[in-house]
Amino acid sequence: MRRAALAILALCAALVSACDNPRPREPQLEPSPQPPNAQTLPPASRSADGAMERPGSYAWDADAGAFTSNGQPLRAGRLWTFEGSTDGFVMVGGEVLPAETRGLRLAARAYDPILRSPSGLALSGARFNHVLVRVTRLAPSTDWDGALHYVTADHSESADFMAQPFQGAAPEVNETVILAYDMRNLKAGGDDWASSVIESIRLDFDNGAGGEFLVHQVAIIEPPATESPPALRPKS
Repeated sequence: MRRAALAILALCAALVSACDNPRPREPQLEPSPQPPNAQTLPPASRSADGAMERPGSYAWDADAGAFTSNGQPLRAGRLWTFEGSTDGFVMVGGEVLPAETRGLRLAARAYDPILRSPSGLALSGARFNHVLVRVTRLAPSTDWDGALHYVTADHSESADFMAQPFQGAAPEVNETVILAYDMRNLKAGGDDWASSVIESIRLDFDNGAGGEFLVHQVAIIEPPATESPPALRPKS
């Protein structure tokens, strides 16, 4: 009986000793590769090289690195060309990343996606009152919007302060356009842009999901020197 009791005590001591020692580390296996989720993929690798460019009163001069009007370069308060970077632009309701060569590739994944510029622009709206966006549509969607919203020290983004392009709306697939906004003639907001310091802008391309675009350049510029003041423009 005594021998049995001693054997039990020895076994208990061995178990306690084993609990005090760390368990040997098991080798970690590489996780099994998972197929990508189509909804989280970056935009499809589509090329804009063969896109047709719609003619208009503005053009992009690649050699000068500037937008032009009647061959004359336009002075920009801000110019983004997206050469290997998003240049601080972010997207809500979709994905945005630098294109394979240059430009900003974006894909709408949800209803009413929006593209925002960096904040802190601190631009005089009276001086820099035109916005130009050169863009190619890569994939179709429905319900083109094209609105441009903006932020000042006095207000955030709002439907009460927005513009629509007077040139270049609703590009077709494989068509490049220059969306031109005259911020002195807002769809809503009166002369708010012209009397404010602009902190950021927001672009709404499609209202629906599925559209893909390549944004080549975005600029906030002075109007062409030869342009008539808004009050003298003939009514369309």
